[in-house]
Parts: sequence; structure tokens; C-alpha cells
Amino acid sequence: MDGGSTLTRRSLLGVAVAGVLVSGCSSSPAVKPRVPGPPDPETLLLRSLIAGKEETVALYRGAALSLTKLAAGLRPFEQRHLAHLAALRGMLPQGAGTSAPASAAPSGAAPSGSPSPSASAVSLADLRRAERRAATARPGQTEGASPALSQLIASIGACEAVHVIALGRLR
Repeated sequence: MDGGSTLTRRSLLGVAVAGVLVSGCSSSPAVKPRVPGPPDPETLLLRSLIAGKEETVALYRGAALSLTKLAAGLRPFEQRHLAHLAALRGMLPQGAGTSAPASAAPSGAAPSGSPSPSASAVSLADLRRAERRAATARPGQTEGASPALSQLIASIGACEAVHVIALGRLR
């Protein structure tokens, strides 16, 4: 080896370190803004379930206004629906919110309630129909849901099925 063109390990290491430092100081490539992917199907299902529960609570409140003699008896039913609503909201991912367009509801995610009759027209029969419709929809809503959400949906459906029977006993 001739003395004039010898590359030592130290000089090679120095060049490598300098290269790293220079590359760290150079401008980084432009970061592309993150394009949101399609909404998570479970989040869409949760939003749909929440919207349905909100409709059911509103239906019970309307019934309490139109069936004043039964208002106290209807309150425990409403409270159970409010508990379901809280449990469903608790399963939403952070920042997911609860509002979703109606078209975003996955198939089989029929709302809990029926189309809301006016507050003056809500009857026990309306409540029973809404509860029956909701309980009937629950098994289909568990398909593809996580085990925890499936378990919650099944529990809610069981409660709604019992409501159908219990509402028939209110007079």
C-alpha cells in the first residue's frame, strides 16, 4: 500500500458519521397527509346501535307524556335503555363520536326503536312493537362483531325481549 492513498478506518468512520449528520440536517421528504381509510365496521355498528337506543329512549319519553298514568311504571324501562346506551357509548373508540349518516349503518343493524310516532300518539303497543323489532334484530347484529360487543348486543336483546312481556303486564 502506498502512503498517499491509504484510507484508514478512522477516516472511513469519520466520513460515515459526517454523512449521517448531513442527512439528518437535510430536509426530509414531504410527509403525505394521512388519508382516512374506510370506517371500521364495528364502529359503524356501534353508531347504529347508539342511534337506535336514542330513538328508543325518545319513544319511552314520549310514551310517558302520553300515558301519564303509566309514566312511573315506564321509567325503569327507560333507565335500562339508558344503561344500554351508556355501555354502547363506552365501547366506541376514542374520537369516534356517535353521529353517523344513516347510510353508514351496516346491514342487520336496524335501529332499536321504530319510526317515532308523535309524543301524543305513543301507546304500549308501540313500545312493545319497538322492543320486539329490536330484540329480533340483535342476533344478526352480532355477526362479525367482536366477542365483547356480541355479548353486549345479546344481553341487550335479551332485555328487550323481556320488555315485550313486561310491557304487556302494565295496565
